[in-house]
Amino acid sequence: MRALVAWLEESGFTEVASYINSGNVVVDHPPRLDVAGRITDLVAERAGFTVPVVVRTADALAEVVAANPYPHAEEGTLHVAFLEPDVERRPFDVDADRWTPEEFTVVGDEVYLHLPKGVGRSVMVPRLALLKRATMRNWKTVNALDELARR
Repeated sequence: MRALVAWLEESGFTEVASYINSGNVVVDHPPRLDVAGRITDLVAERAGFTVPVVVRTADALAEVVAANPYPHAEEGTLHVAFLEPDVERRPFDVDADRWTPEEFTVVGDEVYLHLPKGVGRSVMVPRLALLKRATMRNWKTVNALDELARR
């Protein structure tokens, strides 16, 4: 993560902060910059491989936290999948009751997942093909990134 932070700073990003060794960073950037494209290119140039980059503004991340449809869920059972832009939502037109006790709710470009037995034991997650076009974070990470973004 130190290398990624240094690369971002060298590329003109400011106020760069990373959250643990998770690949999550919070940055300030010049207006109208294609942040996802620039970070994708930077990692490809410096590390030699491409990674999907999903970007949210600080305001959008605060909205994700505020919109939590499962406020009483234990922190370890709640996850958010951040969808890539322009992803077709049709794969979520399924009977959600068939996954009980697991639940999901689509709100904008995010999918909230309440997984009482954890993500590793989830029956639903591997079957929701749309999640392949997303990056998923646990609720603790979402909250930590929200705090970093508001600093």
